[in-house]
Amino acid sequence: MQFRNSLTVFNLVIVFFISSSFTVSDNKKTVIQSQSIEFKTDGLFYAEFYDFIFHGHFENVKVKQDGVEFLTIFEQYLRAYGRHCDQFLPQDKVEIMDLVCAEYYVEKNFYGDVLSRTCSQWIWQGSKLFARPELYNAKLAVEKLQSQEVLQNIFAQLADPNAIGNSMDKVHKLNGLRNDMKQMFTLNPGNSAGIKRFEENLKRYALNEKALRMSTESKYATMKIAGGPTGEQNLNKLVNDLVANQAKTWAMNKYVPSSISKLSVLKKDSQGRPLNVKADYTYQFFGESGKGWVQISFENGLPKCLYFHDFPQNCKTASSSIIAAYAQGSYSN
Repeated sequence: MQFRNSLTVFNLVIVFFISSSFTVSDNKKTVIQSQSIEFKTDGLFYAEFYDFIFHGHFENVKVKQDGVEFLTIFEQYLRAYGRHCDQFLPQDKVEIMDLVCAEYYVEKNFYGDVLSRTCSQWIWQGSKLFARPELYNAKLAVEKLQSQEVLQNIFAQLADPNAIGNSMDKVHKLNGLRNDMKQMFTLNPGNSAGIKRFEENLKRYALNEKALRMSTESKYATMKIAGGPTGEQNLNKLVNDLVANQAKTWAMNKYVPSSISKLSVLKKDSQGRPLNVKADYTYQFFGESGKGWVQISFENGLPKCLYFHDFPQNCKTASSSIIAAYAQGSYSN
């Protein structure tokens, strides 16, 4: 996340990167069973999104199905499943296609130096990864809502995992999503009932269809209503965990674990809960140590935004998993 102020940020547009059939009967026994299905999301960057989709509580989902962020999540999920869980795909599985550049227009100066390199012809090419046909068709339906230029950008970024964008928030989200896909099928086996339900609701959300709803509330919804805890809390540990979680998506710097210092509560609400907290921390940059600061805003007693010293106006959303643990009293002294 962090960059030294003297570092030039590379120019790039990053866009964001899916439901097997899962039938639930109307009888009481099946409904009870559906409520006990487990789907693990703790520690994932998009934990809240995944959990709301799994529960079928589409009204709580902030990522819109006609946006590039949802398309990117869908795309990355399909590829991750095809990479890690191909053995669970049906015989009629379909190949995921890549949009790749077949021909470039290269502009050179008088001396033969390349001034620009622009793709002049795009083609579809097999990725050697496969998906369930009903899921892939739903993803294609979402693609139709996007322009050709947007699709070209998506697949260009898929082919360039080291690309760094001029929007740090997009960089973090893309890195966070990639980390999620490395953990998703470790937390949840690819043939599990939780994955099947998640996929069915993901497909329904993509196609704007009625969700398979669970009667139980997502912990990410209940915590926002209940708000943060009162009484003395271990804010030093909380800030350390929030920064360490963010650091997983940093493009350049490396956070030095447990380096939080000089923590101060700048403002409290009427219940004595923090409204603003600020602390220093240490990071590594190409083997050299640096000092930075982070300021965290709270809403209804819960961490909301992290603002770092090098991008003080840019809100980095606090980890929903850590917020849930904080709301449930895990940081009480």
